[in-house]
Amino acid sequence: MGGAFHTTGFPAPVQAGIMPLPQAIETQDDQRRATMSPWSGQQMQRTLFLLLLLVALAQGVTPSPKACVTLPSPGGSTVSCLSPARFPAPLPADTVHLVVEFSTLTQLPASALRGAAGLRELHLASNRLQELPAKLLLPVPRLEVLDLTHNHLTQLPPGLFRASAALRVLVLKANRLKALQASWLLGLKALEHLDLSSNSLQTLPPGLLANLVALRTLDLGDNQLETLPPDLLRGPLRLERLHLEENRLQVLGETLLAKQPALRYLFLSDNRLTTVAAGAFHNLKELDMLDLSNNLLSSVPRGLWESLGMPSRDMKDGFDISGNPWVCDQNLDDLCRWLVANKHRMFSQNDTRCAGPDALRGRMLLEVSGSP
Repeated sequence: MGGAFHTTGFPAPVQAGIMPLPQAIETQDDQRRATMSPWSGQQMQRTLFLLLLLVALAQGVTPSPKACVTLPSPGGSTVSCLSPARFPAPLPADTVHLVVEFSTLTQLPASALRGAAGLRELHLASNRLQELPAKLLLPVPRLEVLDLTHNHLTQLPPGLFRASAALRVLVLKANRLKALQASWLLGLKALEHLDLSSNSLQTLPPGLLANLVALRTLDLGDNQLETLPPDLLRGPLRLERLHLEENRLQVLGETLLAKQPALRYLFLSDNRLTTVAAGAFHNLKELDMLDLSNNLLSSVPRGLWESLGMPSRDMKDGFDISGNPWVCDQNLDDLCRWLVANKHRMFSQNDTRCAGPDALRGRMLLEVSGSP
């Protein structure tokens, strides 16, 4: 993935303030996912920042490719460094947004943020960071956004976030994490957005999210997860978005989502799901989008769809069950009736087809559902 300037899940700062963004869109699936993102439409802010930067350069500031640019921002200064040879120091005392990206930096000095106590956003994407100092964030207790996308991190130091009670957004996308420790996330009482996607995670420890009561978005997509701990979601109180796509999950059980009645977006595409428990969705009274595409589902239990969609509640952002080997027999009658009632919200209708029996192979599920 990648755009001309930025490949992270969040943009560099703009003068109007920082807001998270989806990464550059390259596929139809990415487009749909971005459409469902709470931050879609913010691409304009990223463009605005680049334009402002170009204007500043055109007005007499013409640094080398390894230089930093300082721009005024509400409440302080924005410091932006693209491909710097070393971490900028000293930082202006009023720095509120700091961007250090596209460098060959492999580590940071423990004192890197000293003197910038008012820092709110720190973007360290697309470097080559292999480790972080345990005391890196101690000087910046007001930090709200930390973006570490596209680095070489294999672990986090214990106690990294012990002074990060204000942190709302943590992005560790596209690093080299193979395992996590629950202790790494201690101290993140205000965290609302956690992105661990595009790593090499094979398992998750029990209690990973136990203290993340404010979490609204969890992205574990594009990893190698085969199973999930039963207590994975027992910490967050009002999770709204859960990304589990592009893993190796085979079963979705009854209890994983039971404590998340506020969940609105659930992404399970491109796994190896063969089984979804009958009660897996029963408590999802607010679900607006469900993606089960590209799995190995041939049938689903009766009653699975009772709490979803019409007639009880419209799934306003749609659903996708395409790319599964559906066996269109009497065991699929419950799903077929539900499809008829909710076809107006169905993605990829032409790609949702029967794999069996032979007489129906290749026919669209909606066509079969509407047959007498």
